[in-house]
Order: sequence, then structure tokens, then C-alpha cells
Amino acid sequence: MLLVILLIFAIPTAVFVIWLVGSFVLEFVREYRNPTPDTDPDAPDDDEDATAEDEGYVMSDEVAALGLLPPDRQNTKTSRPEQPEVVFAVEAARSGAWRPAADLLEKTGDDWERRSSLAFQLGDVAAVDDTWLREWEAVHPDSADAAVVAAKAAVSRAWKFRGAKLASHTTDEQFRDFHQVLGRARGINGRAAELNPADPTPYINEIWIGLGLGYPHEVMHALWEEITSRAPHHYEAHFSALQYWSAKWRGSHELAMGFATRAADNAPPGSLLSAMPLLAHYEYALNTGAPDSEDATPEMVKRVDAALLDVAAADPDGPRTAEVRHLLAAFLTMQERDEAALEQFRLVDGYVNAVPWRYSSDPAAEFCRVRDTAVERAHAKT
Repeated sequence: MLLVILLIFAIPTAVFVIWLVGSFVLEFVREYRNPTPDTDPDAPDDDEDATAEDEGYVMSDEVAALGLLPPDRQNTKTSRPEQPEVVFAVEAARSGAWRPAADLLEKTGDDWERRSSLAFQLGDVAAVDDTWLREWEAVHPDSADAAVVAAKAAVSRAWKFRGAKLASHTTDEQFRDFHQVLGRARGINGRAAELNPADPTPYINEIWIGLGLGYPHEVMHALWEEITSRAPHHYEAHFSALQYWSAKWRGSHELAMGFATRAADNAPPGSLLSAMPLLAHYEYALNTGAPDSEDATPEMVKRVDAALLDVAAADPDGPRTAEVRHLLAAFLTMQERDEAALEQFRLVDGYVNAVPWRYSSDPAAEFCRVRDTAVERAHAKT
């Protein structure tokens, strides 16, 4: 029950009462100021990713000489080549077999970054068809691994009801179902936290519940303490919390940038958290139409340099390393640091499900457009 997860929150008594009696007033999700169809970078889409519409794309000789790929050969479902054991577990789940997922989650242990990433991928599969997950739970009813997958599935299912369009294009019925399913997800997520108290993953999952249901700032602060007491530099946790604190959801640009800057300044090399201010800045610029010149200020150049050092120190096969490389490739191109941008593009070419490309209605085409700009400018400078 969610009662137990709430009781371990170190929050004021008044907030406990509010949470326990469920007296939050569910508010409609505020109008998303992003001009693209996505409501959020990690919100599940309703539709399958479409093949990139690359009609008319002509690959230059410079791009072809580097062996880079055209839009129709870019994978729009992932940001990187996935580890074989993860691919096997996810595909087995899609086929109805739960044991590979169970074995891999057990093997992952307390590698919280990888555990969260795997649990979230499996949860997205279960949100579509959870027959295999229910079989797993029937055999192991007290499995913390199955429970955390079920929790993610519940949240993903709710966001599917919400859909991926702007609030003004979302029906009252969609909002009603969204809030109802999120409300039920709280209990499922609470049980996952009970079964593995050390795991930050259910608390990270709770951010997405709070984002949809409108948790007040005091509750999010308490939730954040629970996360950071378990995994102080967890990338997915910071990425998720940054969405909450952004102006498009429950905060403001000032709150988002403050959160991002503190995360970056207090994190060790290799944590990838130096990317947080870049993410906060990008969303601000996207939503406000800030001039391109703001992307190349001395402060932003310094932030990009810090992120370059961070990604160089990170696990090259880490679940979020490629996402930071995608972001760096975009910023380096905006700053006309084309040789450095090209280095990042080469490392991620072929996989485009990452910020900023996934904000576009055609991520593969947008990725190739920016990449080709960097290639051609770099060639012109030689």
C-alpha cells in the first residue's frame, strides 16, 4: 500500500495528512508551451515511431565520405545500440516470456542506473501487454523486481491515456482516465518501494505520478530527499525532476535552472549531470523563442566544456551516456564548434531517440539536418 511509502517520507505532518487522505485536487495538466506535439521528452507516445520522411534528402559527398547514415536508416526508438542481454530480455517479454527479464534484473542488483533503465523499458512493454508480467507475479508474488516493472507499467499506461498532444488537444475523457490510472499507480508504486526499500527506482517513477497529479513543491522536495538518500547522482532521477521543475509543468525557468545548476556543480565527473543546465537552457530557448546567440554565450560555452569532460569520464556503455552525446552534438553545432560536434555525431549516428531530436515531428530528419550542417562547415574550414 502507498501508506507505507508515504510514512517513510520525512515531511511535515500536514503534508502527510494531505497525502494520506488523498485530498490533492487533481488539476488539469497545464498548457504545454512546447510547440511540438510531444507533451514531455519521456512521456510514452500513443503511436509507433514512423519511418523518417526523408523524401528529397540528398546526402552530400562530405557526409557520405564519413560513412554517416541517411534519415531512413536512423533508429528512432533508442539513443544508442542497446546491450545484447537487454535486447534479449525485452524481446522475450514482448514474446510473452518473463524469465529473461527476471534473471537480468536480479543480475543488475544495486546498479541503480541500469536497474531503473531496464525496469522502465520492461514496464513500457508491460503497459501494452502484461500477460508475461502477471505470470511472473503469480510464480513470485513478492518479487521486488516484478513489482518495480509493474509500477512503471502502471505509470506508462496512464500516460498513454493522456496521449502525446497539447492539453488543448486532449479530451476531458482522456484527462479523466489519465488521472484515475495515475491514482491507482500510486498504490502499485508504493508496494514496489516496500519490497525493496533501498531501490530509488519507485521514487523516480513517483515523480511522473506527481507531475501528472500536480504534487505540490513541498511533496516533491520530500520525494527528492528519498531519491538522493539512495542515489544522489542518478541521471534519470535528475532528468525526471528537471521536467517537474520546468515552466511547462510545475515550476519555472528559474527553478529549473537553479535545480540543474546545483546538480551539475555538486556532481562527480562521469555522472553526466553537467548536462542538466544544457537541458534546462534548451527547453527554455525552445519554449520562449530565445535568440540563437544565447546558445553561444561564454557561460554556455563553459557549460558545454564541462559536459564534454563529464561524458569523457563516464561509462561509455552507460544507459544515458549517448543521450548526453546527442545533446552535446547539438550545442556544439549551435556554437559552430563543428569538429567537436562531428566527433559526437560519429559516436551516436544511427540512433536518434534523444533530446533535442525527439522534440521534432521527424527526429531522424532533424538529426541529419543538424549533423550535415556540422559536417559541411567543418569541411569548409579545412
